[in-house]
Amino acid sequence: MSVVKELLRAEGNGTLSFGDYTLPSKTKMDNFEFEGDIYKVKTFAEITKLEKNGMFVYESVPGTAVENFRATAGEIVFQVSAANDVQFTLELEPDSEYEVYINGETAGKMTTNLSGKLSVSTELNEGESAGVRILKS
Repeated sequence: MSVVKELLRAEGNGTLSFGDYTLPSKTKMDNFEFEGDIYKVKTFAEITKLEKNGMFVYESVPGTAVENFRATAGEIVFQVSAANDVQFTLELEPDSEYEVYINGETAGKMTTNLSGKLSVSTELNEGESAGVRILKS
């Protein structure tokens, strides 16, 4: 999987792609309009963060490239790549249960905290990507 050199782009299939974990210093793009919402991304080797209308959506440590990100009321789907193992956090519904799948395999059920944050870790190597699917239970 390649990094997103534009930092944030709309794909033809109605999804978003964002992040460039190869950047040595923090770079951002804001005021990106997509389907009536305004997005902002900050990304570099240490962190990638996506906001929608000023609200937290996604954050990873270290930085990642995310492709085909789609979030609906009951499901979030995307491909993530990084230089090595990564932990990402998503803003979902508070105190709710979700089934997490990595590359089609279940990683188990996880519950968000009172602020709606769900953190997931996955093992990656440079040049690898993982398919992530999160379903509300």
